[in-house]
Amino acid sequence: MISVEKAIQIVIKNVGTTKDSEQKKISEANDYTLCKDVISPINMPPFRQSAMDGYALSINKDETYTIIGEVKAGDHHHPTLKTGEAVRIFTGAPVPDSANAIIMQEKTRIDKNILFIDAKVSLNDNIRSLGEQVSENQLALKKGTSLTPAALAFLTSLGITKVPVYKKPSIAIVVTGNELAEAGQPLKYGQIYESNALMLKTALANLGYQKVSVFKVADNYIDTLNLLNTTISNHDMILVSGGISVGDYDFVGKALQELEVEQLFYKVKQKPGKPLFFGKKEDKIIFALPGNPAAALSCFYVYVYAALQNMSGNSNLSLARTTAKSKTDYIKKGDRAQFLKAIYNNGTVDILDGQNSSMLHTFALANALVYLPETSGSVSRNNTVEVILLPIN
Repeated sequence: MISVEKAIQIVIKNVGTTKDSEQKKISEANDYTLCKDVISPINMPPFRQSAMDGYALSINKDETYTIIGEVKAGDHHHPTLKTGEAVRIFTGAPVPDSANAIIMQEKTRIDKNILFIDAKVSLNDNIRSLGEQVSENQLALKKGTSLTPAALAFLTSLGITKVPVYKKPSIAIVVTGNELAEAGQPLKYGQIYESNALMLKTALANLGYQKVSVFKVADNYIDTLNLLNTTISNHDMILVSGGISVGDYDFVGKALQELEVEQLFYKVKQKPGKPLFFGKKEDKIIFALPGNPAAALSCFYVYVYAALQNMSGNSNLSLARTTAKSKTDYIKKGDRAQFLKAIYNNGTVDILDGQNSSMLHTFALANALVYLPETSGSVSRNNTVEVILLPIN
């Protein structure tokens, strides 16, 4: 067995960023990553712009100004102000070239067409300068930037309609087990409903990965071998659920060995998720996850997430982590590192009951994992613990 930290290092070291790229429409590029720098084609803002509702002034030593007109957002005219003159102006409107300050309307008084100001005015007050956000031909967003809604809106504000992005990997989920039945069908004695496929596919979708295919196979060696051979040939990443332990009917490890998949590690000193396999065949990435649902999902967030980020060119390889004070006591048994389902809220974290690797009910309530390294002991109330924040909607 290897440590959690060593396993994460091996994943990151052995998963490279894809060399495949494509042009995506801005409207379809959410959650993708830029594969090239994006240069701004315009100044933003493209003109001197009012930061608020008020009056644009040609500054005068006196505290009174003659109002000669109005400029609202979208106007194309360019009134010329002489010293001591002003125009009514609104947020986002173009500032006349002859104006050199804007005073907010709350600090003024009006008598007919005479403006009285009640505050000191300095040059360029409340004026957004030409190219304040970014200048024409300057770097707008650099390679490796994740295209969030804000990033996409920013690029759209520059008039950009397509962006160069890394292609996302195609992913196969392979679920193994004779005991698994489809939801909606009557359960026979000894069966359980299969849930890992939906769980993993939904977790992938939440991260923006849509090219996901699901395959199911019974506990049969030849069928397992053939299906894994096909999925490895046709997909960039394969997530196997179950069949990786050492039971008489666990055939995944043997099949991967026959297919000459390079084993980079098998078994991690952690709970849940000890029987985790990570390997590769050429540029194909293979994770064999434990069959127990909570263990599979924990391994997904800690290891598969990092691999996906690296493959997709995103520099943020791990989920966000923070520290928090525990609201509960927890007795740690054994010397393995542990990932505990928990609810994080504003600097505190509540470690939930029901930490068994087969229990999804607790995971359904959790928005975080408390990480206890191998060297840590039990947790007492108000102890500070490390928290992994889960990317759930």
